[in-house]
Amino acid sequence: MRTLLLALLAFTALARADEVQVAVAANFSAPARQIAQDFEKDTGHQAVLAFGATGKFYAQIRNGAPFEVLLAADDETPAKLEKEGAALAGTRHTYAVGRLVLWSAKAGFVDDKGEVLKRGGFRHLALANPRHAPYGAAAVEALTALKQLDAIQPKFVQAENIAQAHQFVASGNAELGFVALSQVMKDGKLGAGSAWVVPANLHQPIRQDAVMLEKGRGKPAAEAWLKFLRSEKARAVIRGYGYEI
Repeated sequence: MRTLLLALLAFTALARADEVQVAVAANFSAPARQIAQDFEKDTGHQAVLAFGATGKFYAQIRNGAPFEVLLAADDETPAKLEKEGAALAGTRHTYAVGRLVLWSAKAGFVDDKGEVLKRGGFRHLALANPRHAPYGAAAVEALTALKQLDAIQPKFVQAENIAQAHQFVASGNAELGFVALSQVMKDGKLGAGSAWVVPANLHQPIRQDAVMLEKGRGKPAAEAWLKFLRSEKARAVIRGYGYEI
């Protein structure tokens, strides 16, 4: 009898399990994967993640893409979708505040004050397309504030998104580049290479908002995902990748 009861409970849990289609800003790829694993273990639901530039996701969502939740790299895109009726009012919140970092895969190449930008000695600097990617826009803001934009702009290697910008630097196609701190940090520690964390006062805060999209309306897995994103377990992961909460 007990075996039958356990089997029925397991079947009920599986029957209630569902998938949520989540569009995730490229800078948040690593923490999103880790959070998705914890989410599935704790809720039984599965998060199906797609990664890319926030601006591209906006266009896809407006053209009927099947995403149910958006984890953006800014706070403007979710607010715009909400205003246009493509996202549900009252579901938007800031899940992370990102930090911009100047990074090189070479140890000792980037100093801890970013003087390498003035010193030169590099041919290429990678950054995400500032028209689509908030981290790319923040990089341009920072260079403008440092009065280095005109001198360095000819050396730009422009990527589609922050993940590709990181790839350009990691592969050596660019000696250094502006990427998300989360891409070069885990468990509160910087990984290989050398980096300068760009002071937050050199660009607008990179507030990253999550929002339920219209296609997620009434979907238990979508509601569970947004709730789990606010949990202390998820927040611990987010902090471990260098984000502020």
